Amino acid sequence: MADDFSQSLTPPVSPGDSLCELAPVRPPCFCCSDLKDDPSGVLSTDGYVARGSLKRLLLRLDPAPAEFETDMVDIFGFSWVTETALVESTKLLFGLFRQTIYKLETLVQSGSHDFGQAGNLHYEAEGLRQECVTFLQYVKVFLYLEPSRSMDAGHSHPYEEQEAQLPSALLEELFGVTLLIGRLKDLPTNVQSAFIIQNHGKIFPPSWHLLHLHLDIHWSVLEILHLLGHKMQGQVVYAHQFVNLTGENLTDSSLFDEHLCSLLCDLTGLAMGKYSKVRPTEALSSHHYLCTCTKELWVLLMYLLEYRNKLLHTQSFWSHMNSLLRPLVLGKPSTEQFSGLPTHCKDTLGFTWWLVTHLAMLGQYSRSGVVQNEKDLGDNWTFVDELLKLSCNPKVSLAEEQLRMHVHCCLSLCLLWEPSTSAVSILWDYYSKNLSASFTVPWLGMSGLGILCKTPLALLEQARSCCSLPPLRSPGHTQLYRSANSFHIFLRLLALCLAQDRAGGVPQRQIKGRIYSKFSSKKMQELSEAGLMNFLLLFLVVARQVELEDVASRACELLGFLPSNCPLGHRTLVWRGQLSMVLLFQERGLDVGAQASLLASSFNETAKEFYNKTTEVSRRLALWGPLGSYLEGVAEVFETSTSLSLSEEKLLSEGFDWLLPACRQSELNSALGFLQIVLAQLRRVHQRSDQSAPTLAWAPATTSVVKERHLAVAAALWAHFFPFLRSLRLSQTPPAQLADAAAGFTLLAFDLPSSAPQDLQPNPVQSVMQYFGWDDMVHPLLVTRYLSHLLQNSELVSSLSGDPGVAASGSAQSLSVRAWFRCVLQQHLHKNPDGTDNRTGRAVEQQLCELTRLVLRLPEVDSLLQRASLNPTATRPEPTAALEMFVKAVGSVYSGLKALSERSAMVTTALDYIGDILKHIKPSLVGKNQEGIQLAYWAVGCIVKHWSPLLATSKAQQLLFRIVDGLLLPHNLTQQDKALRDSLPLYIQGLSMASSMSQSQGVYLKQQLRSVTRRYLDHFLPSSPSVGIIANHPVLLSACEANPTSHGVALRRTILEVLCQSFLQFKGHASPPRLASVLMFLLELLRRNSDSDPSLLTVPLPSLLRCIMLVNEPQVRKASTDALQLVVERCGGAATERPCDQIISVLRSFVEENEGIYDKQVYSVLEIVAVLDPTVVQALIPNLSLSLRNTEHKRGLGKNIALRTVYVKLLGLLGESGQAEITSLESE
Repeated sequence: MADDFSQSLTPPVSPGDSLCELAPVRPPCFCCSDLKDDPSGVLSTDGYVARGSLKRLLLRLDPAPAEFETDMVDIFGFSWVTETALVESTKLLFGLFRQTIYKLETLVQSGSHDFGQAGNLHYEAEGLRQECVTFLQYVKVFLYLEPSRSMDAGHSHPYEEQEAQLPSALLEELFGVTLLIGRLKDLPTNVQSAFIIQNHGKIFPPSWHLLHLHLDIHWSVLEILHLLGHKMQGQVVYAHQFVNLTGENLTDSSLFDEHLCSLLCDLTGLAMGKYSKVRPTEALSSHHYLCTCTKELWVLLMYLLEYRNKLLHTQSFWSHMNSLLRPLVLGKPSTEQFSGLPTHCKDTLGFTWWLVTHLAMLGQYSRSGVVQNEKDLGDNWTFVDELLKLSCNPKVSLAEEQLRMHVHCCLSLCLLWEPSTSAVSILWDYYSKNLSASFTVPWLGMSGLGILCKTPLALLEQARSCCSLPPLRSPGHTQLYRSANSFHIFLRLLALCLAQDRAGGVPQRQIKGRIYSKFSSKKMQELSEAGLMNFLLLFLVVARQVELEDVASRACELLGFLPSNCPLGHRTLVWRGQLSMVLLFQERGLDVGAQASLLASSFNETAKEFYNKTTEVSRRLALWGPLGSYLEGVAEVFETSTSLSLSEEKLLSEGFDWLLPACRQSELNSALGFLQIVLAQLRRVHQRSDQSAPTLAWAPATTSVVKERHLAVAAALWAHFFPFLRSLRLSQTPPAQLADAAAGFTLLAFDLPSSAPQDLQPNPVQSVMQYFGWDDMVHPLLVTRYLSHLLQNSELVSSLSGDPGVAASGSAQSLSVRAWFRCVLQQHLHKNPDGTDNRTGRAVEQQLCELTRLVLRLPEVDSLLQRASLNPTATRPEPTAALEMFVKAVGSVYSGLKALSERSAMVTTALDYIGDILKHIKPSLVGKNQEGIQLAYWAVGCIVKHWSPLLATSKAQQLLFRIVDGLLLPHNLTQQDKALRDSLPLYIQGLSMASSMSQSQGVYLKQQLRSVTRRYLDHFLPSSPSVGIIANHPVLLSACEANPTSHGVALRRTILEVLCQSFLQFKGHASPPRLASVLMFLLELLRRNSDSDPSLLTVPLPSLLRCIMLVNEPQVRKASTDALQLVVERCGGAATERPCDQIISVLRSFVEENEGIYDKQVYSVLEIVAVLDPTVVQALIPNLSLSLRNTEHKRGLGKNIALRTVYVKLLGLLGESGQAEITSLESE
């Protein structure tokens, strides 16, 4: 073996051999070692098909034209004369052939499991097999080249006599070979197991080589017998020696048939063994062959038998297979020629379907081994029809899992062959009787249920998928078992059959007639929901393939047989199917009026029952099933339409007048969602038609027709939907979709103004906006969402900006601003009483942010902000901050106006912006939400402060009066305490400025300012002095400013006057209440402001002097002394050259008022002043001395030594002037 092995690697070369001599070409053989799982199904490149052996056989060409051309040939290790070896040494050569087979069999039996010997065993077995294949190839070539001779003719030469006996001898040897190798089914298990070796390398065990050699021999025997018959030109070849020995006839044709039948039977048995492991879901993806060699053998047999059928009129391949399989499926014993077929197959019918289908798929291989669409192999519909009848036999009653596979195989055969009308008829006879079956496979789970068509479009898509088949070998086809039931697969087969005769020929009319004939009134009434769904899908498939109008009419006629009280599930399906038909009409560009009218009529009746008050709740809930399905389906009709010019408006019938008022919240949401879809699609289609019309030559006529159809759709929407929306606009719990739908109608009125009803004319856009956006009674949840939709539309905003037809109460933009203003003020109304968020509150907050962004982008608002140099920095400004910025902008712009007319117009516009603001905030004031109350007071306070010049005008002052009376001077303030504390400075500052600017009501406003100041000074003043509380007193905060202004000075003067008049007045010797707190407030007021005007600073001076004089309480005395010091020092600083006249005047009055009553106390107070500023007291020396003498004179007792002592003490603090006066007094 080692020698042979080395020679095969390095063959000896003698000196006389040519160095250019090429190694002999290896003959074709069965080999799957060079193939992997190729999805293209390519056969082995070393096989009989790829090497051209099959093609040469069928074309009667030399089997190997480049081989055996030398005089000598090496066969089995010996040299032979090429032209005579087979004639002269027939028995010897075949004996050597048998010995080689024996060697290979021995090698298999003694095969070692030692991996070290695997390579040696492989090459030895390969060499033995190659010798056998080479010999068989030599026999084929020799037969082809051998001249034709008659076996009965006389022969003069011994060789010629031997040559004449070659056919008979060859036949006997071939018979012996068949007996030697036996049948494939009888091979030992260890040899048959080589079929499933998945080693795609180059090292194989001897069993693999032996198995494939058997395949080579089986095919070569048939090929040689075919060549022999061809060479004998129809003359029968007898095996004479066999006849003489046994007395039985053996001819070339009988051996061919016997061997062929045995081979077909064995190949079928091998496929049967594989089928036992195939799941139904894998039927088309699991092949019937064990390796590609058996696959190639099937292809070879097909072509050889088809060729012999055409040439010799023998049985075709399908005829042989039918004879083999027919007894199997019928349960009868096999014929003698096909004996030995295994009997272990439990599902013979399924196996037969599977095998026939895969054999038909092999028929797509060309003679060159390439898969092609040409049908070289004829069809086998006759036998398949027999299989269909067995599958559909009611006595057998196959389960869906089996039937599905059978119909799937039948569909595959229709794709391979021409579709069969008879197959469709057989299947329809079955399904027409079982239309209400579920066709489910339990172990497949949900995937076995197929596609659930919940909408008309889904139903139509399923029908479309039945009519658009994927390629045969694609996953979409092979996995159809999982995704479609047997009825759906049948529909694909039906569509395929109808598609071959589009012109409405006889087969098409026959099938359509058969389908129609199976339905009657009784049949329709017996259909279950599943049956009705199958009915609808059936007619949709037929309608797609043949005359749509005829099929749709027939379907409607049959559906009319359903009873009026049919289950609601049936009604849902009927509407779904009819809407699918409408979609199909739409797809073809046909008018849907008739179908839509019929459907709308049924919808109207159901909607009335839904509305009827006597309908039970459970029944109403059940009715929503078909009604909701109708909405979904009609929405799909509108969404898929490209023109809305096919009478789609008939689907929007008066049934909606009954449906909408009877809907619960969830149902109403669905209905409004449907409405939005229709509105949006109508606008989209209309705009597209407007844009495309000018580019079309036939546009004028077409455009007018299309626009007329669009107006009809719009009219239906206005008539059946808008009145209901208008009735909901004042709801306190409006659904979110209400705003969306209302916005849709507004935009519809903008695009098609003439479609709006008469009561909205002549300005339908503004009329609708007044209903849903500008009316103060509409819920903010609705307003914010509604206006957010509209203000995004730049075209609409532009048209509103320049539209003179807006209501006289203000421009469209100002009305939108007013609506936004109100929503900002009322944003907290919808929260929980404890201030926590709820769903409505969060929705309002989110929508208000978006509306704020859009309002600030309005041209009118943007212009105001630009003029006031207040540009928003945030992309999504916070509503409250935006409101403050807007108020400031209006006030700033107004202050910058000079012309009276402009200022007057601005007042009107500003009042339009805020509307009846007190009405807007009233719900917040009576509510319990503190955030709402604070926002209300703060917002109005911003207006009072920043618009004070504006509010002081005659047009606006009434609003200011109402604000003061309603917010600042009500009887009860318990809930508003915190809000007032936070916002009161805004009001006081604004009132102060307005009172100084008002020409007609300035006095009244000042009086109101004093009232407010007095009230809240008292209200927020603590009973005992507290620095923290007083420092944050709102009245104090309102008067504080870093740099004094004229308006600030005026306000502080008012506050000081109120303090002195209302809080620092002594009643006899009794101190005012909360005096310490008042003085602390006064001190803070003076300290926080840097006022230096003596006329202002001396306003509280008399009260301070009196407090120091009369009150000895430490807190009071300290506060009053500190305040006195601050006043005196600032006044002294203001009057740098001479004493402050204002202080002198106050002190003089103080002395005169208390003369003769509090003389000593007066001198004590003046001592304090003298320490602070002696000059002002020096100016009073004459007055003080005169007062002293007057007091003594009135007393009539002469000098008052005690009083004079106190006075002299005071004078001692006054420098030279004081000393001079002391000297004068002493000299008296």
